[in-house]
Amino acid sequence: MDIPSTKPPLKTSTTKQAGDAAEDEAQRYLQKQGLRLIQRNYRSPGRGGGEIDLIMGTPDGTTVFVEVRSRASSVHGGAAASISYFKQRRIVFAARHYLSRLQRTPPCRFDVVLVEPSGVQWLRAAFDAG
Repeated sequence: MDIPSTKPPLKTSTTKQAGDAAEDEAQRYLQKQGLRLIQRNYRSPGRGGGEIDLIMGTPDGTTVFVEVRSRASSVHGGAAASISYFKQRRIVFAARHYLSRLQRTPPCRFDVVLVEPSGVQWLRAAFDAG
């Protein structure tokens, strides 16, 4: 006799897996546009540190700090609406830490890649360090 399970069905994808998949898609997209991967998931140390999803390089030598955002729907404003001022400051903090380790500071910018059901959208220079 089969006894029905009282456990909820397992999720097929965790939030981390969905985030990793969005980063994979964003990385592939940017590489097709001519950028090269420098580092992925860079974290600055310490409390209050930040994380940069992708650090990419352009053919002209610009370092691009990329925030990847993914949303299953645009009901609450979509992926772009989820990048708060506070989130931007944490990314800038991590970027400054990353740059402090280099001998020479390259030109750089902060881009956002939105991965949504409608496709991938690349927002160049989406915010600044100011």
